[in-house]
Amino acid sequence: MRSVITHKAKANLPTTYGRFEIHVFEDNEKKEHTVLIRGKISPKKPVLVRVHSLCFTGDTLGSTKCDCGLQLHAALKKIAREGGVLVYLQQEGRGIGLANKIKAYALQEKGMDTVEANTTLGFKDDARDYTVGAQILAYLGVRKMRLLTNNPRKIEGLQHYQLEITERVPLILPVYKASKRYMMVKQEKLGHLLENRGVVR
Repeated sequence: MRSVITHKAKANLPTTYGRFEIHVFEDNEKKEHTVLIRGKISPKKPVLVRVHSLCFTGDTLGSTKCDCGLQLHAALKKIAREGGVLVYLQQEGRGIGLANKIKAYALQEKGMDTVEANTTLGFKDDARDYTVGAQILAYLGVRKMRLLTNNPRKIEGLQHYQLEITERVPLILPVYKASKRYMMVKQEKLGHLLENRGVVR
């Protein structure tokens, strides 16, 4: 398969979770994707990996409409403890972009769920493609992984690229009251495997 990524930069990055090595990759659409690495990668050993799609509202603004921010920070804590890789992809709104995600939010305020809103706007329920993420992992030397995810479609998407997933590591998180319906739809319509720790305000 033709490569769609270019490695652009790397440096060390101290964070509140610990010190990581940060890498930036660019795809053939000029989108930049970020990787954080903790420890050494061996192609012979399963690496703890989180492939995370950008969610500006959840990851940065702390929105309680989704569980994205909770997933990101739980993954960073676990990778900081055990070593591993976080691949942070520019796939806002399950691949539809920020403006369209906010349009979908407006439709949800009128009674639609997240899937109905996306399809009403003319998009798939999940428009993400994992080619970039898979190629980044291969570039880094990851061949086997323990994947931090609750999403079976992500497992299927990455397995197409000769990456062996030896284990699915679930993210067991609380649920915000504002996201209860969203989480139910993720489970019932998108097939997510959710084990939750109860509801928080």
